[in-house]
Amino acid sequence: MDESKKSVTQTLFVIGLAISAILGSVAGSLTTFFLTSQLGSFALFDSSPSTLSPEAVESRIVELIEEESATIAVVERVTPAVVSIVVKKERGELQNGSSSFFGGGYYFTEPLDDASAAQLVEISSGTGFFVTEDGYLLTNRHVVDEEGASFFVVTNDGEELPATLVDVDPLQDIAILRVEGDAFATVTLGDSDALRIGQTVIAIGNTLSEFRNTVTKGVVSGINRRVTAGDSYNAEVIDQAIQTDAAINPGNSGGPLINLLGEVIGINTAVSFQGESVAFAIPINEAKRAVEDVQTYGRIVRPWLGVRYVLVTPEAGSPLSREGGGSEVEDTYEVGALIVSGDQPGDVGVFAGSPADAAGLQEDDIIIAVEVEELSEEQALAELLSDYRPGDVVTLSVVRGTEQFDVEVTLAEYGE
Repeated sequence: MDESKKSVTQTLFVIGLAISAILGSVAGSLTTFFLTSQLGSFALFDSSPSTLSPEAVESRIVELIEEESATIAVVERVTPAVVSIVVKKERGELQNGSSSFFGGGYYFTEPLDDASAAQLVEISSGTGFFVTEDGYLLTNRHVVDEEGASFFVVTNDGEELPATLVDVDPLQDIAILRVEGDAFATVTLGDSDALRIGQTVIAIGNTLSEFRNTVTKGVVSGINRRVTAGDSYNAEVIDQAIQTDAAINPGNSGGPLINLLGEVIGINTAVSFQGESVAFAIPINEAKRAVEDVQTYGRIVRPWLGVRYVLVTPEAGSPLSREGGGSEVEDTYEVGALIVSGDQPGDVGVFAGSPADAAGLQEDDIIIAVEVEELSEEQALAELLSDYRPGDVVTLSVVRGTEQFDVEVTLAEYGE
């Protein structure tokens, strides 16, 4: 090669290196600017207009990676214990219109032979999770609230197994099923009383009854909420519910709500269709005793007082926030359980033969405390009584007219 061509080649090579260096510098600057501007928007950083240092950017990147890794690890640890619950009925029974599927029966127009009539048809599904290695699992009561149905669980690896309904909680939207076996992956139950608003939570469930073990993430938006779950055909009040903005959809019911330690702190149970990102879960502490009862007694055991009540708060000059009040008793309480009759004939305030009846409680009595612990909006009468067992003797503080007194009541078992 002659000297002139060699010189040109070297010049071009040098220019190429210079351009590469310039482009690399620009790209690095743009990347640093982008990361700094994005990371600077996080509340964890100082809101002052000063630019983050490279060390601060690197630290935040490490935090994000660690949080993402923690989420992945938690999901991988819990998911094997989460199952889809499938509810099935015989095709012949559905054709007779006895099913409440979609509120109006499940009909077939063609005549069925015996084999076709006995065929099981899926009518609904939800989510559940194993709490013991020998096959006990938790879900919502409304997921399995179908008389004469057969239940199956679909595990994380796609295996379908028959399940038996052990019991449903008469007071909470909780049910327990069992699958035969002795080596199931299980979850760890946490402490829902330790929850804090803003805490990160993860929901796992059978979204839309189609997408098994879907994972969503959010925060605890509120605690001790009182909400009504269900529809016009079957609705119930859930006390002390956990509110979260983690995306929960039909089919997620009965699935676990977990924290970043991988502990289940709630059972996903309801979603509000009046607003976006508003969902609710039953605190797991409400379900722990149900699991213990089933393991000990073979059924869920709940204490029963035997009264119908509404919560009331005193107004100035009157202890009752209702028409017709006017008692001279001083307002010594903030919230009380007013014993009232229902709207329908026979809906009495005090059930005949109940512990309340035996103790002499009457309609218009106001229960203001259980064992000196006062009622509140967060701790209503049912919640305070749930800490006790059938057969326990508890002291109730009662307001009747102008008198306040204590009465001892021996609790019975619900349903007996």
